[in-house]
Amino acid sequence: MELLTYPAPCKINLFLHITGRRTDGYHALQSVFLLLDHGDELHIGVRQDGQLLHVNPLPGVPPEQDLTIRAARALQQASGTTLGADIRCIKRTPMGGGLGGGSSDAATVLMALNQQWQLGYSRQQLMQIGLSLGADVPVFIFGQTAWAEGVGERLVAVSLPPAMLEKYYVVITPQVEVPTAKIFAHQALTRDSKPLRIADFSNGANSGAFWQQVRNDMEAVVCEQYPEVATTLHWLKQYGDARMSGSGASVFVAVDSEKKAYELIENRPKNTSGFWSKGLKYHPLFASVTDEDPDTKSV
Repeated sequence: MELLTYPAPCKINLFLHITGRRTDGYHALQSVFLLLDHGDELHIGVRQDGQLLHVNPLPGVPPEQDLTIRAARALQQASGTTLGADIRCIKRTPMGGGLGGGSSDAATVLMALNQQWQLGYSRQQLMQIGLSLGADVPVFIFGQTAWAEGVGERLVAVSLPPAMLEKYYVVITPQVEVPTAKIFAHQALTRDSKPLRIADFSNGANSGAFWQQVRNDMEAVVCEQYPEVATTLHWLKQYGDARMSGSGASVFVAVDSEKKAYELIENRPKNTSGFWSKGLKYHPLFASVTDEDPDTKSV
């Protein structure tokens, strides 16, 4: 059976504010997601017998708990198809780093099998299925730089200033996995950040002031609980406005040249992994999915 190759890019949160706690126990967020030209690689092929098989399952992760199999199962059940799939995942995105690796894998499976199984689901339909798998899955199907609210599922396409798209993003990950649920439950977590206005983000005249007031609200708690993250972030702040992505443990900084990005990766602290990447304007599979509303515009 021929397995086709699909990319699963990772993401960074350019900022992450927690504006409150909802009645359902989840937190209300504001963030901007930027996809990066770096991530996992998936090899997917159609099976005629309806089985969903993970060809190289992650150690310690039962296949039925793996997000790629769960995504394929959700799409199979939603569509009623009798087809199955073989899935192989080449991991390049650090696990537990706040870079959305597993969520991106799930999104890529949904988009790839939508094609291979010839289902014709729209972007909105796939995003709805993705949301049942995790709050970060829809943004990868949305497939472009996004202003996010709610639990991260309410997305609006936004355009970054050209200078930010030209940056080289250096991402460093200490050898520690940060459990997101533990950080969200921590009593010291700030949960009352003043909501920002998307209009201020999009207004070029106000962009400088906007970026001066944003941060990652989870950063202080993670750094206190995980000294490895604090040490890595402190080191990276020498080279720019470094911050943590998501709930960590990965931290990142934007630099102006490939040469500088390479130097930082080469000289990164011991016991860390790292990569550098450019931002993506669109997910590589963006055009493979159709929108129900062709008039959707960026702001």
